[in-house]
Amino acid sequence: MQSFRYVVTFLMILTLCVAAKAQRYTVSGYVRDSTNGESLPGATVQVQGTGTGIQTNTYGFYSLTLSPGTYTIVYSFVGYESKSLELNLTGNTIRYMELLPRSYQAKEVVVTARQQHAHVKSTDMGRVELSSQQVKKLPALMGETDVLKALQLMPGVQAAGEGNAGFYVRGGGPDQNLILLDEAPVYNTGHLFGFFSVFNADAIKNTTLIKGGMPANYGGRLSSVVDVNMKEGNNKTFQGEGGIGLIASRLSLQGPLKKDKASFIVSGRRTYIDLLSKPFVNNSEYKGTGYYFYDLNMKVNYILSDKDRLYLSGYLGRDVFSFSSNNRKFLVKIPWGNSTATLRWNHVFSSKLFANLSLIYNDYKFQFSALQNSFNLRLSSGISDANGKLDFDFYPNPRHHIKFGGNYIYHVFTPSTVSGGQDSTVFSPPENAYKKYAHEVGAYLMDDWEISPHLQLNAGVRFSGFMQIGPYTRYIRNDAGQKTDSVRYGRWRPVVSYGGFEPRLILRYSWNNDNAIKAAFTRNYQFIHLVSNAGTTLPTDVWVPSTYRVQPQQSWQYSAGYFRNFKNNTYEASVEAYYKEMYHQIEYREGYTPSLSDPELDFVFGKGKAYGVEVFVNKKKGALTGWLGYTLAWTWRKFPQLNNGEWYPAKYDRRHDFVAVATYELNKRWTFSGVFIYGTGNTTTMPEQFYFMEGALVQGYGKINSYRMAPYNRLDLSAIYTPRPKRENKRFQGSWAFSIYNVYSRKNPYFIYFDQEGKAVDGSLKVTARQVSLFPIIPAVTYNFRF
Repeated sequence: MQSFRYVVTFLMILTLCVAAKAQRYTVSGYVRDSTNGESLPGATVQVQGTGTGIQTNTYGFYSLTLSPGTYTIVYSFVGYESKSLELNLTGNTIRYMELLPRSYQAKEVVVTARQQHAHVKSTDMGRVELSSQQVKKLPALMGETDVLKALQLMPGVQAAGEGNAGFYVRGGGPDQNLILLDEAPVYNTGHLFGFFSVFNADAIKNTTLIKGGMPANYGGRLSSVVDVNMKEGNNKTFQGEGGIGLIASRLSLQGPLKKDKASFIVSGRRTYIDLLSKPFVNNSEYKGTGYYFYDLNMKVNYILSDKDRLYLSGYLGRDVFSFSSNNRKFLVKIPWGNSTATLRWNHVFSSKLFANLSLIYNDYKFQFSALQNSFNLRLSSGISDANGKLDFDFYPNPRHHIKFGGNYIYHVFTPSTVSGGQDSTVFSPPENAYKKYAHEVGAYLMDDWEISPHLQLNAGVRFSGFMQIGPYTRYIRNDAGQKTDSVRYGRWRPVVSYGGFEPRLILRYSWNNDNAIKAAFTRNYQFIHLVSNAGTTLPTDVWVPSTYRVQPQQSWQYSAGYFRNFKNNTYEASVEAYYKEMYHQIEYREGYTPSLSDPELDFVFGKGKAYGVEVFVNKKKGALTGWLGYTLAWTWRKFPQLNNGEWYPAKYDRRHDFVAVATYELNKRWTFSGVFIYGTGNTTTMPEQFYFMEGALVQGYGKINSYRMAPYNRLDLSAIYTPRPKRENKRFQGSWAFSIYNVYSRKNPYFIYFDQEGKAVDGSLKVTARQVSLFPIIPAVTYNFRF
């Protein structure tokens, strides 16, 4: 913290010296929505008639330094009416600007919320921004709008499985995606065993995916960042929205606590599968069996002064599954879920220096309890973090945007904790030996520098460090895996530490407003790991830290691309190629079966590589909007203990991926959307021979992932009908969303198993491969409302 104070003081002195020498002044402030007071991140503030301009940061703040004189400042944001400000700049000044949404905004669907030419002029690579309004227009499984499934429609992003909210990015595993909700990491993003994400679209303002050149202010993961920002709440007037669907309903309320000063938003969602099935279940021996999930998002913010603003946001989500068999006197309860809380303080030190301090807590828990007669068993696992984060935005002049800051995280990992008892006998150890603790730190410096109108550089460096600490007992084992000795580490005592520098560099060269070439390379460290024994992320999977045995994952990624705009920014197109090397990758050993022992004892370590080409064409304007995406990719893994030490395709290796997305605004009442997906079949390991051993049929498996299932393809359609209100200015508005998932009921493969028929003794035994598919055609209807 002391070093940050020195840096801030130095930058402020430098700013004053530069301003005094060059006689330049700064106009700064915030850009917000005039209807609800929400900040507009990514809005453009530009000097008319020049190429000088800036974008607002995550909180809508901007700073523009100019020579004394008279200027016309133009404020613009996609979907909003632009505003001009005549300014005679004779000293530092503060100007707040509120933009009005266009009356025909519903006619203009946009995929990103960036300014014109940003696709070409910015240093962004592999970056996608989605608004909740855009996501809500797309077809959805069972009518449940899902931002993570919308991201799966982008090139380079692959779904973890049929209907699953988990995803893989450019050959990386599911744990290599940093998923943030108001800066708080979310460790398990799925409801209903992954088929729905934990993000309620009514509470979300926008979602940003970065899968290419990751800026230096992000760290801790190898593959991507998904930054989800919650709405701030309407500080002008009270309003609500919600929906009633086939499996879940939701309601959001927001409004001012103090008009134009403070606001709140509360958003809830709950499924009622348990309520619908209850009359049938209660009349059977399985009375008490059920499943449901719920989400609760909350946020309040307060403008303390022109220079200070507070935000407090939180999330609570749970899945609860119970199974009861009255005949067997057997009861199982399995709850799991996430909790997050974020307290943020924005402060403007000067017209050129903006700071944000965040205090973050997040927790993920999985619990299992079983009761049969007098015997009971309880198991729990999870991860919790306490996080402090400080970030600065410094604007010395319009050509430089400097970001710097740091963060500290205290991790607590609980791979497995077991207790139980029978009658008067109680088994309740204070804590299992496998609980682990760790410190993680990061510090970064980044400059987005426009060297000339044609050349721009985003250069940064990040230092990341990790230390496992006590209390911890390290066991020394012989070649047979038996414990021969131990080393005990006391509380806070260092066990092992890792760290290193992560250079990040993105270069953009554009010869006009419509053409650009970009290149990037990034190095990343990842100190925490999720090692899954299944094709998708399940709630039973556990997070583990880097230890004396488990080294941190590392990667180098190189990418380059050509970016082009057409017809006055109506169309955006890009072709990106990438190559990624990954080290210290983790898998389970061959023949692994889940147990309550320390999971790292069953890990094996290797390396990976991924490379490919992504093509993206996006139509942003007009009644018909949408995009086409194609990915040609290879993903490989190599482990000395697996597959005879030879390279093999990862389970999420997919050669071809094609996605077509279209939305058509017929009129103010009808909106139609469609999504078509085609993908090469997933790899899997299959038996190549069957033989008998002591009278039992044994399967002899071939090389890892040497078999590829049938290709995947699916068509989804949706229509949104908004009835015309019976009277003008009616506050309550309703709409109907109709969707059809898997229109032609394609039986896509989920997994393959082998069925046995006949008997071996009479020679009639027959082994047949059978495919399991999950979802046929599924129609859905949802009623949405606003007031």
